[in-house]
Formats: sequence, structure tokens, C-alpha cells
Amino acid sequence: MATTTTFDPKTQIYTSPRPPINIPTEPNLSLTSFLFQSISISSSPQNTALVESDSDEALTFDQLKTNVCKLAHSLLHHLRLSANDVVLILSRNSIHLPVCFLAVVSLGAIFTTANPAYTPAEISHQFNDCNPKLIITTPDLLQKVKQFNVPVLLLKPIKTPLLKTDDNVFLYENLLELAGSVNELPEIVVKQSDVAGFLYSSGTTGMSKGVILTHGNFIAAALIATADQERYKEERNVFLCVVPMFHVLGLSVIVYAQLRRGDKVVSIEKFELEKLLRCVEKQRVTHLYMVPPLMLALAKKRKLMEEYNLSSLKEIVCGAAPVSKEMMEELAKKLPRVPILQGYGMTETCGMIAQEYAKQESPYHSGSTGILASTFQSKIISVYSSKALPPNQLGEICVRSPSITQGYLKNPQATKLTIDEEGWLHTGDLGYFDEAGRLFVVDRIKELIKCYGYQVAPFKRLRKVSFVAHIPKSASGKILRREVRDKVRSKI
Repeated sequence: MATTTTFDPKTQIYTSPRPPINIPTEPNLSLTSFLFQSISISSSPQNTALVESDSDEALTFDQLKTNVCKLAHSLLHHLRLSANDVVLILSRNSIHLPVCFLAVVSLGAIFTTANPAYTPAEISHQFNDCNPKLIITTPDLLQKVKQFNVPVLLLKPIKTPLLKTDDNVFLYENLLELAGSVNELPEIVVKQSDVAGFLYSSGTTGMSKGVILTHGNFIAAALIATADQERYKEERNVFLCVVPMFHVLGLSVIVYAQLRRGDKVVSIEKFELEKLLRCVEKQRVTHLYMVPPLMLALAKKRKLMEEYNLSSLKEIVCGAAPVSKEMMEELAKKLPRVPILQGYGMTETCGMIAQEYAKQESPYHSGSTGILASTFQSKIISVYSSKALPPNQLGEICVRSPSITQGYLKNPQATKLTIDEEGWLHTGDLGYFDEAGRLFVVDRIKELIKCYGYQVAPFKRLRKVSFVAHIPKSASGKILRREVRDKVRSKI
């Protein structure tokens, strides 16, 4: 059905037309305990929670809880991990990564994730910024963190032989064994207001910043991400996690949110198109979240797609960066029965801000990111006058929600510039709402072209054009603006 706008001309505020959701108000609640309370393990202990696409290694919800509890006890008693200690997780997608994440935060400790593709220098920047007391990684990435004089916990596939280690390196399996037969979390009081993680922003316009996210942020974001599924009483779904778990989309929207609902999450370590299609067929995947480069790769391979049974798919959602209406339409031709949708979110909101939903919005492929997610309010602020704008006028997208960050780690200036006194998060994105309440994201404010200090509008003329073989982009499809600027400056 078509949406209706919820714009209030008096306040100039847009409110989500989605029904309200109940977010728990209990102060002493960690995201880990909330997950295990929500999925009612006693009624579905043998349902698969996580499965590895390559090895078929799997964890039921009962096994997931047991492993989280065991690891939490070992981290507490054998590695002496304390509340507010920071743990750096450097790993590709794995069913063991969520176990580590949930165990760490259950102790009141703080996790931070890093991109496995980072250089040692890039990891050093993050390490020095948040000062981890423990690093969790895999044997193939160990060289990247050897420079740091902190204990290292190695994740490894179960079937590989034990590695020779020194006194500062521990093995994941050994820590599980050391915990014995415990099946409950350590009795540590963790509050919703406590910090759960520092997720570092992509840094395409500067050095990456540590986004402070609380347990309450993750709890709210999980309920927001699954609100439509609950509203329409969807059966248990199967989500394929091909986007990185170190990214907010992978960790918060897919892994944490869907596990909390009791859905199955299938992990793919590295994207390969045939592997992805084979996994959809084998695991009967219902939901596929992608970034634009992956969607483009899928759209180009019609004949390959015809070789696999993709009938289980209920929807494909593209996030992390804008995707063209034309690309969505092209993929829709190849999968005519599968809604191809777009969503919009940020690390600073712990996940989703807006998303199209097949049972709620029509038509698709409008180029919008859908309507605001539950709990969200928004204003569109003029970049010239700072006044709030009505529908169909372009300005900065500002949002409020229980899921938004407290600010940036050790960066009060950036925090003040991003979150104002009324709690509005200034996203730095340009966009507008139409009359139906659909949000269109157009560009980044910082990337507007300026000439002699003035922002260029369409009627201004270009003075010089350079042709390049390709535009440098990140893995999620965002343009690496710093590299573009560096290339321009090198030619001046």
C-alpha cells in the first residue's frame, strides 16, 4: 500500500509512519542477556542459529548460548578481562565472531572491530585510539597485530590441528574447554547505558572515528530492524551475511537483530558470486542484504543465476551506499518475483534509518530509501539558512532515535558538530522527503563542489574536466574521496 506523509508543518518534523515498537526500559540489561531472553531458547534449543557456508559447521541456539557463556567465564577468569576493557576483533566473517562479540559485552567490556584488509598502520591508528587489552583474530591475520604487546585470542576452524603458541597467545577452543560445564553468564551487572562498542566509521572523508554505541543502542536497533517482520508475523527467516560483520550492517542489522528474533544467519567468509548463489540454494536463504558492488555483480550474471534454485528468496536489500534506480530495475528483471529494495543507515545510528518494505510500500524502485524506520524522527535542514524544510526540498538529513550514538571516542569537537543540543544527529547526507514520506538520499554535504568558496549549483559552468580510468571506491561502494582529492592535488 502507498505510504502517507507524517510531516508536521508546525514543527517541520517528519515522523515514521510505521507503528510504534516497545523498547525495554529495564536499566540493568545487556544486549547479550536481552538476546537470550528474547529467543526463548527453552522452546527452540535445536533450531540452527549460525551456519558456516563453506564448512557447514553450525551452532544451534542452545550451543550458541553455551559457547557464549563458556567464553565469557574464561575471558573473566583466565584472561582477567574486566568491565570497560576494550577488545579488538580482527576477523573475516565467521560463526565464532558473534560468540566473541556477545561474550565480551556480557562482561561489561567493550568491543571494537577492524577491517581485515587494513594495513598494520591503519590498525595502529585504531589501536592507539581505543587502547585494547585483548585482540581476537585468526592465524592468517596474526602478523598484522604482532606489533602490539597484548594477549591474542586465535579463532580457528575446528578441524585444524592445534598451533604452537607462546604465553601471550590463546586458542578459542582451549578457552571453551577451560570453562568446564557452565551454561549461564557470569553474574555481572551491565546497564543499557553502558558502552558496548566502538565501531569505527569508514573514514572516506578523513581519519576514521570511533562511534560510541551502548547496549541500549544495539537493543533498540535490533527491534527497529525486525519491526516489519514482527508486524506481519513472518515465519522464521534465513539471512545470508555476506557483508562484513565488522560493519554495522553485518553485525547489528543482520547478525544481532536476526539472532535476537530467532532467525538463522548464514555466514560467508568472502564474497564469490557462485558461492553466494550456491549458498542461497543450499540453505534456502530468504533475505539477502548487499552493497552496490555485489548487487552490480549479481545483475550482470543472468545466465549464472539461472543455474541455481533461488526460489526461497523473499527480498534483496541494498544498503551501505546509494544504488541507482536503473541497477535495481535491471536486477528485478532477472528475479521478477523477488522484491529488490533499498535501505539507509549509519554506524552512528547503530543500523537502520529508513528502508523500503515489500508489504508496505509501492511502487518499488522509486530511487528512494523507503520510509523512516520505527522510532525515527527526521528534519531536513537547509545548508544555507539552517532552517527546517518541507517535502521536496533538498537539505541535510537530521534524525533522532533511541538507537543513535552518544558521540565519538575522544573527539568532543566532532561529537558537538554531529549531535546538537536537541539530540538531532546531523548525518552529513543531502536528501529530501517526497509527499508520501519516502526519503531520497542524494549526496554527501562535504562532497559538494565548491568554487571560490561557493557551493556549485546545476546552472554553474565547469571550468576543467579530467577523465580517469576508474573512480576509487571502498568495498561497500562508497567513493574514496580522499584518494580523488589526492589525485587532483597531484596534478595542480
